Amino acid sequence: MPLDPHLADRVRSIPTDPSWNADRADPANARIYAEFFTDPAPYEIPRSVDVRDEVVPGPHGPIPVRLYRVVDASAPLPALLWNHGGGFVGGDLDMNESHVVSAELAARSGALVVAVGYRLANAGVRHPIPLDDVEAAWLWLVAHAAELGVDARRITIGGGSAGANLAAAAVVRLRRTGGPIPAALLLAYPALHFPLPAVDDDVHEVMATLPRVLRAPASVVSAMFANYAGRLSDLPAEVMPGNAPLDGFPATRILISEYDDFRPSGELFAEQLAEAGALVETQLATGMLHGHLNRTPALPEVSRSLDFFAAALVE
Repeated sequence: MPLDPHLADRVRSIPTDPSWNADRADPANARIYAEFFTDPAPYEIPRSVDVRDEVVPGPHGPIPVRLYRVVDASAPLPALLWNHGGGFVGGDLDMNESHVVSAELAARSGALVVAVGYRLANAGVRHPIPLDDVEAAWLWLVAHAAELGVDARRITIGGGSAGANLAAAAVVRLRRTGGPIPAALLLAYPALHFPLPAVDDDVHEVMATLPRVLRAPASVVSAMFANYAGRLSDLPAEVMPGNAPLDGFPATRILISEYDDFRPSGELFAEQLAEAGALVETQLATGMLHGHLNRTPALPEVSRSLDFFAAALVE
């Protein structure tokens, strides 16, 4: 399928000249990126959802979290611990992939959604600090399930892109330490292998037409993991969950963007989970680029993606 028409129109705002300085911090590029991320219509979170900020303790200091709950929801509720993406160096609780996704999943499923503002791999922060934050938030949610009105047997973990890596890595760690295993795992366009498997020829044909800033070539992926892990050799399973033993993993749903250099990682992980005996479902978001949950739910494929995850929370 071709690119979604809205995305195709937005892609035209990005220069294709390979020499273009794509630095997002460059003020001259602000208009370009603003146009690219323009949605068809303004978004407002559902009025049925109450949003509350909290701080939970962690081994490296306080961790900001944001709780999303349907007003007057009847306990006990299912719950989701959600982790945004951003290449381990960007993203926050206000980005669409955190705030909008969390609000929509709460509204569509009735679950309590807890979004995690884990520490980013900047200014000397590296693995395992972001993962430690995610684990601490997970253990806090499990420990406080009763007072939060949550069914401790129905708590799921998930995330997008780098946040999907952290969610899967948390399961790897919990399996190793004997901690409480999530009821399910939700992964959106995950980065779980290094080097990345190659994309299929038919997908590559479309992706080759995209501006380089929308791609994740080997150099970018190498830099991302080198910054996060501090090295590229002998990466532990908690950095690269695709290298971990996957027996005992919970039921997993993997959302895959059609035109995404990380697509083969999600597809391979699904195969690995199935071989290990885990229940796994995948959904291809047709016409979408990497990180499509940062787009408005007004786009049909984004809404369908959210429904795919919401359904897992009510099973």
